[in-house]
Amino acid sequence: MKPEFRQQMFGRLRERNPRPTTELEYSTPFELLVAVILSAQATDKGVNIATRKLFPTANTPAAILALGEPGLTAFVKTIGLYKGKTKNIIATCRIILEQHGGAVPCDRNSLEALPGVGRKTANVVLNTAFGELTMAVDTHIFRVANRTGLAPGKTVLAVEKKLLKNVPAEFLQDAHHWLILHGRYVCKARKPACPICPIADLCSFKRKTREDG
Repeated sequence: MKPEFRQQMFGRLRERNPRPTTELEYSTPFELLVAVILSAQATDKGVNIATRKLFPTANTPAAILALGEPGLTAFVKTIGLYKGKTKNIIATCRIILEQHGGAVPCDRNSLEALPGVGRKTANVVLNTAFGELTMAVDTHIFRVANRTGLAPGKTVLAVEKKLLKNVPAEFLQDAHHWLILHGRYVCKARKPACPICPIADLCSFKRKTREDG
């Protein structure tokens, strides 16, 4: 994708959604961290349903530790892979209390050392909670980056690095949110909604869909 097309692309996405954010519901960095851990291979909607009940009861590392695995499981058992996620969250809470004074760390190495936190989760927390210019590449962003020609790559890390290089600086803070929302609702996996896509004329995808199918 040409540099001028990238500028136009994000300009249009910003015009339609000036203040994009995650669809996960949270009010503190710790709530965001827990929600992102729970969201792996699950929908944001499903996570929000669970955390709307969990967070009013326990929304700090100490409070969740007090619940224990059985108590936390009662809140999150509707979410896929909840057993492993429950164990990871409990372990993460313990580390945050013992090693970080009860606060979510704001550096990548410390975040990625937490159970259940990989590079993508760390990037979400760093960007959304702490305002860092990171790019959390999930399946939606990986697809959009390759399909549009914005940042083609064979691996998640390759796409992440290209996005950080190719996205114009003025858009980097919010680019993650624009791309994930675009992939979730417009540039969908099976049938992209090209007829209503605001950046269709800038996109290099050759098999664009039409209104008639």
